[in-house]
Amino acid sequence: MGAREAQRLIEEDGIKGFTSTPICLTHADVGHGISVYGVLGMTISENSGLTRFTTRKTGMKRATSIGLACAAVLAAATTANAQVKLTAATSSKNSVPWYVTGHTAEVAAAKGVANIQMAEGQTLTKTVQAVAEGKTDISGAPLVLPFLLSKGLGPYAALGKEKGAELASNLRALYPYNVGGYFMMAFQSKGYQGWKDLEGKNVWNGPPAGAALVNARQAITINTGMSDGKQYKGTQTNWDAVNTKLVDGSVDAFVLPLALPHARATVMSSAGKVVIFCTPKEAADSPVGKKIMSAPGNILFEAQTDQLGYANNPDVKLVGDADGKCRTLGSAFADVVHKDMSFDLAKKLTAAHIATLKELKAKSPALPNVGLAEMNAARSSFCDANPVKYHPGAVAAWKEAGYTLPACALVQ
Repeated sequence: MGAREAQRLIEEDGIKGFTSTPICLTHADVGHGISVYGVLGMTISENSGLTRFTTRKTGMKRATSIGLACAAVLAAATTANAQVKLTAATSSKNSVPWYVTGHTAEVAAAKGVANIQMAEGQTLTKTVQAVAEGKTDISGAPLVLPFLLSKGLGPYAALGKEKGAELASNLRALYPYNVGGYFMMAFQSKGYQGWKDLEGKNVWNGPPAGAALVNARQAITINTGMSDGKQYKGTQTNWDAVNTKLVDGSVDAFVLPLALPHARATVMSSAGKVVIFCTPKEAADSPVGKKIMSAPGNILFEAQTDQLGYANNPDVKLVGDADGKCRTLGSAFADVVHKDMSFDLAKKLTAAHIATLKELKAKSPALPNVGLAEMNAARSSFCDANPVKYHPGAVAAWKEAGYTLPACALVQ
C-alpha cells in the first residue's frame, strides 16, 4: 500500500491536524477485539510546538492496513531523502581542479544527487590510481596519468604494464577541462627577456613527483631545448610550499601551470613586480613543440593575451606574441570515476555540472579560459593514445544537453 492510500485511510479515520504526512504509525491489539493505533505528527498550532497522539477503536484488519501504509510512507521518504555518499580528491586550493571538482560536490548536494566528501591538496598521481582501484569515487585527472598507468610507466612503473593496463581500463570520464598552460614566471628585476634566460639558473618546476613536473620540463624543452640537471637546475617542493618559494628569492624563476589570472602571480607580486612569459609561436609550431603538445594529456593552450587578466596590471606583465595571442603547453584534465559507477549516478553528476557551467565560470576570472565543455578531441586530449573514455551515463547527459562527443571517446 502506498503513500496516497495511507493518507486516505488516515483521513477517513478523522486523524487530522498534521502539517505533513505522519511520520509514525503503530498499532497493537489490547484485547476484547479492540485495536489501538497511534499516529505521531506535528500539530497545526504554531504556538504549541507539541506532538499529538491520536487513538481510535477499530478492527485489527484496518489498523494493520494503516500500519502497513504508514510503513510505505516511511520507506518512500527515507529513499527520497537519502543521498549517495561519495569521496572525491582534488589538488590544492584555488587551483582549477579544486574549483571544478569542488563545484561538482556543491551542486550534487544542492540537487540531492550525492553527498561528496572532498579531500583537497592531494597528489593526483595517487588518487587517479585510487579511483581505478575502487578506493575513491571521483578524482581530478591530468590525462597523461591514465596513459602512463596503462603502460606501467613513470609513477606507475612499480605496477608493471599488465596491472597498470588493467587498472587504467577501469577509468571513465565525466567532463573535460584544462588547467591553463605552463608559463615561465620571474621577478622583472631579474631582467629576463624570455625562456632562454633559464640557462644555468635554479628553476622551480613542480612537486617531487607527478604530472606537473613532467609537463614543466616539457615546456622548458619546447622553448629552449634544455634538460633538467644539465643546462638548468630544477628545484621541486610540494604544492603547499610554493607560496613561500614565490616570495623568498631562493630560486631564479618558476615554470608551473597557471590558469590566468592566477593567485600565485598576485602572491609573487607582493615581493616585487612579476613577468610571465607565454611560448613564442615559432616554438609552439616547431617539430618538437607539435610533438610534445600532441602527446597524451597535452594540448596547445591558446588565448588572446589581453583576455587573460593582466592587460592593465601594473604589477604583473604578461608577454605574448605580436599577433595578440598567448600560446603555451597546456595540460588536459577530466574528472574520472570507476567504470562501475551506475549509469544514473554518472548521468546525474554530469547533468548537474552541465546545468551550472555558468555558475562555475563565475567562481574565478580564470575559469572561462579552461576548456569547460570542450568536446574537440585534440583540444581536450581525448582519443589516440589516451585510454580514457566517457562514462555512458555522462555521454547521455552531454547528448541531452545538445553536445556532440567524439566517437573515439565513447565506450564501444
